[in-house]
Amino acid sequence: MDFSLTDQQKLVRDTVRQFMETEVLPLVKELEREEKFPLDLLRKLGELGCCGMLLPEQWGGPGLDTVSYVLMIEEVARVQTAMSTALGVTNSAVQMPLLQFGSDAQKQKYLKRLATGEILGSFCLTEAAAGSDAAGIQATATRCTSQNGHPERGEGSAYSYLLNGAKTWVTNGSVAGIFIIFAKTDPSSGGKGITAFLVEPSFPGFKIGRHEDKMGQRSSPSVEILLNDCEVPAANRLGEEGQGLKIALSALDGGRIGIAAQAVGLAQGALDESLHYAKQRRAFGKSISGFQAIQWMIADMQTELEAARNLTYYAAWLKDTGKQIGSAASKAKLYASEMVNRVVAKAVQIHGSVGYSRETAVERMYRDARVITIYEGTSEVQRMIIARDLLK
Repeated sequence: MDFSLTDQQKLVRDTVRQFMETEVLPLVKELEREEKFPLDLLRKLGELGCCGMLLPEQWGGPGLDTVSYVLMIEEVARVQTAMSTALGVTNSAVQMPLLQFGSDAQKQKYLKRLATGEILGSFCLTEAAAGSDAAGIQATATRCTSQNGHPERGEGSAYSYLLNGAKTWVTNGSVAGIFIIFAKTDPSSGGKGITAFLVEPSFPGFKIGRHEDKMGQRSSPSVEILLNDCEVPAANRLGEEGQGLKIALSALDGGRIGIAAQAVGLAQGALDESLHYAKQRRAFGKSISGFQAIQWMIADMQTELEAARNLTYYAAWLKDTGKQIGSAASKAKLYASEMVNRVVAKAVQIHGSVGYSRETAVERMYRDARVITIYEGTSEVQRMIIARDLLK
């Protein structure tokens, strides 16, 4: 059983770490306070191969493995969680479904631009009344003839789709160049009637709605997308009609490994801050790192962090070896997301009243961590998946 990283994986980790510490770390406080999306920094990461890490060279990516991708997300999240969220969505939730289900023409049109960071992607499944219940979405897609825009059961290249509805909590929504939007082409069929579409923000009837005023990850935009007879060419349907739920669930399955990596990176950042502070802060005549209460918190933080890291790397290894990852990805996401919330809470406690100040990194980390047990499948959903796998 070999737990060592390859030389290439170490190079990915070290390169991203150096970039984040030199280029991003000095700007994090400003980016979060002013809610600036770091598009220029993401494009620089794109030049390093981080915006299309899992894509084959044929489509503009470096064709690296999932473990390398996990290491990249971990290093980005260690410095700024919001940036890792943007990268995770465009790398995994958008590019992987497009790679697996897209036509050659669709791949040629979008994948190379995504791989370089020229454009970012967004994944639009969630609605106000449909979160964990993905099959409950209400957005619709109706075939129409492109000449007059009236709904007709046209066939061949003459037809397009009119999309109507609203999507919420769309990551990268205000800056993306391509959106995977899920809508029902056959509402009477429930989840089997969902279809996926590749939608550009310039398409008629597409509009960006309100921005969410979030607790954390404030430099990563989460917006509402409004679809009012949004006309999408038939050539931009991703996969077949009725295949949308399968596409969405496959994207979420792989995406959970990235979210677990994000949690590990954020927890590592919180631990690093805590170690530094504990060594510097003095009370009762000595460094607080000498107190058993602090030492035990640090020991627990490190132990939980390593457990989550191993679950995450194992799930990534399973994916790279072509094995089923569903339950393993859920275990990694469940444990890592709940672990990071415990770790950042301890980090704030170690910092004392200073940890409650917006001037400290751990205050931001505390807020950033909270959503990780919710998006890409809540902890409750992960427990359902794990239990179903055990009981089948």
